[in-house]
Amino acid sequence: MAQISKKLGENIKRIRLRRKMSQGDICRAIGMDRSYMSAIEGGKVNVTLVVLEKLAKALDVSVDELLK
Repeated sequence: MAQISKKLGENIKRIRLRRKMSQGDICRAIGMDRSYMSAIEGGKVNVTLVVLEKLAKALDVSVDELLK
Protein backbone atom coordinates (compact mmCIF):
# COMPACT_ATOMS: atom_id res chain seq x y z
CA MET A 1 0.00 0.00 0.00
CA ALA A 2 2.84 2.39 0.82
CA GLN A 3 4.15 1.97 -2.72
CA ILE A 4 0.83 3.14 -4.17
CA SER A 5 0.79 6.22 -1.90
CA LYS A 6 4.37 7.05 -2.86
CA LYS A 7 3.64 6.72 -6.59
CA LEU A 8 0.46 8.79 -6.24
CA GLY A 9 2.39 11.53 -4.45
CA GLU A 10 5.08 11.57 -7.13
CA ASN A 11 2.45 11.80 -9.88
CA ILE A 12 0.60 14.65 -8.17
CA LYS A 13 3.83 16.60 -7.68
CA ARG A 14 4.99 16.02 -11.27
CA ILE A 15 1.65 17.15 -12.73
CA ARG A 16 1.43 20.11 -10.33
CA LEU A 17 4.90 21.34 -11.29
CA ARG A 18 4.15 20.82 -14.99
CA ARG A 19 1.15 23.10 -14.52
CA LYS A 20 3.36 25.62 -12.69
CA MET A 21 1.21 25.41 -9.54
CA SER A 22 2.41 25.55 -5.95
CA GLN A 23 1.10 23.34 -3.17
CA GLY A 24 -0.61 26.48 -1.88
CA ASP A 25 -2.42 26.95 -5.21
CA ILE A 26 -3.87 23.44 -5.00
CA CYS A 27 -4.76 23.81 -1.33
CA ARG A 28 -6.61 27.07 -1.93
CA ALA A 29 -8.47 25.55 -4.88
CA ILE A 30 -9.81 22.61 -2.87
CA GLY A 31 -9.71 23.92 0.72
CA MET A 32 -6.98 21.60 1.96
CA ASP A 33 -4.30 22.20 4.58
CA ARG A 34 -0.85 22.57 3.03
CA SER A 35 0.80 20.21 5.51
CA TYR A 36 -1.68 17.50 4.41
CA MET A 37 -0.86 18.24 0.76
CA SER A 38 2.83 17.88 1.58
CA ALA A 39 2.15 14.51 3.27
CA ILE A 40 0.22 13.32 0.20
CA GLU A 41 3.06 14.27 -2.15
CA GLY A 42 5.50 12.60 0.21
CA GLY A 43 3.50 9.37 0.10
CA LYS A 44 2.96 9.50 3.86
CA VAL A 45 -0.84 9.32 3.92
CA ASN A 46 -3.56 7.33 2.20
CA VAL A 47 -6.04 9.64 0.49
CA THR A 48 -9.75 9.04 0.18
CA LEU A 49 -11.49 8.84 -3.18
CA VAL A 50 -13.14 12.19 -2.47
CA VAL A 51 -9.76 13.88 -1.97
CA LEU A 52 -8.38 12.09 -5.02
CA GLU A 53 -11.24 13.41 -7.15
CA LYS A 54 -10.74 16.96 -5.83
CA LEU A 55 -7.02 16.80 -6.60
CA ALA A 56 -7.68 15.49 -10.10
CA LYS A 57 -10.16 18.29 -10.75
CA ALA A 58 -7.79 20.97 -9.41
CA LEU A 59 -5.00 19.61 -11.62
CA ASP A 60 -7.37 19.20 -14.59
CA VAL A 61 -6.55 15.52 -15.07
CA SER A 62 -8.42 12.26 -14.62
CA VAL A 63 -8.13 10.20 -11.44
CA ASP A 64 -6.60 7.50 -13.66
CA GLU A 65 -3.81 9.89 -14.60
CA LEU A 66 -2.97 10.43 -10.92
CA LEU A 67 -2.85 6.68 -10.29
CA LYS A 68 -0.66 5.68 -13.26
